[in-house]
Amino acid sequence: MTHTLRTNLSVNLNKVAHLRNTRHLGIPSVTRAATLCLQAGAAGITVHPRPDARHIRADDVVALATLMQDWPDREYNVEGNPFHNLMDCVSDLVARKLPVHQVTFVPDSEGQFTSDHGWSFPQDEARLKPLIDRAHALGLRVSLFMDAEPEAMAAAKAVGADRVELYTEPYAAAWGTPEQDAQLQRFAQAAQAALDAGLGVNAGHDLNRDNLTAFARVVPGLDEVSIGHALIADALELGYAATVRAYLQCLK
Repeated sequence: MTHTLRTNLSVNLNKVAHLRNTRHLGIPSVTRAATLCLQAGAAGITVHPRPDARHIRADDVVALATLMQDWPDREYNVEGNPFHNLMDCVSDLVARKLPVHQVTFVPDSEGQFTSDHGWSFPQDEARLKPLIDRAHALGLRVSLFMDAEPEAMAAAKAVGADRVELYTEPYAAAWGTPEQDAQLQRFAQAAQAALDAGLGVNAGHDLNRDNLTAFARVVPGLDEVSIGHALIADALELGYAATVRAYLQCLK
């Protein structure tokens, strides 16, 4: 089945900050990267500030929010573990009256190399509920980073989530193998279960120009994909603008 609803592209800038942090020269600039991506048609910017500040730092979160004031039709998504520094970051933005539209709760540990699993229910329900309520009180949309498990989507809705972000690494890892179609159908079923529960559907992790089109074509109700590593790697060769346009073409 082919789905034609618009899917937004949010560009994750963590890897730009990671490269910048290897020197003390302030280059490459995350705000310049954001500007070029937005000018090329990206619908939003994503950052994942971690407690060790190994890539996006607290001042980057503020600088990008300040920039987003000039793009009122685009969205700013701040993701991370709500039990670490995420809520302090977004509370600060709200206190400054700076734009932030979505928080994505990710269950990673402080020193984790990269996010590699979603929340579990009912195990995480009791501790997530007050933080979701707090985010809602700040006027923010809440997305939960989730594995593609259809049976978990109703629980995510019941705890108060507005959206889920499907963790797509298993699909990406299966791309080009005999497991590809089975994984794609698994994600389609999880997305449909989320829609049936009344949730919006985001997705991200290892999506790229090779595997994105098939994913967006088959997975129903896909509101947003958040792409960082592959997109920034492509931008090293193609430039930000050409890369964003290429990913937007994949989504068409």
